[in-house]
Amino acid sequence: MAWLVTYYSERVRKDVLAMPAGIVADYVRLTDAITVHGADLRMPHSRAMGAGLFELRPRGPEGIGRVFYCTQVGQTIVVLHSFVKKTQETPDAELRLARKRLKDVHHG
Repeated sequence: MAWLVTYYSERVRKDVLAMPAGIVADYVRLTDAITVHGADLRMPHSRAMGAGLFELRPRGPEGIGRVFYCTQVGQTIVVLHSFVKKTQETPDAELRLARKRLKDVHHG
């Protein structure tokens, strides 16, 4: 059975698709892989961030994107947040927002 990719909200979906075109193209390729292989992609495509939070790591000529996601019961991936990286480290504010949404998804 294939995995389903959903979004935390319509706003999150629009934000992901508003990233630069090359990053979005790689994101689409990676989400296609997730629908087949599930959340268990490894570096350099995905990285576990702890407590059930993962980051998808799309790249394009325009730069590097990050898309946070989690899994739900069954075979569902929920995209929580995205941003285009401008620094080496993931900004704390981006991580906090993804973790807050992770709690919302898992605890309602």
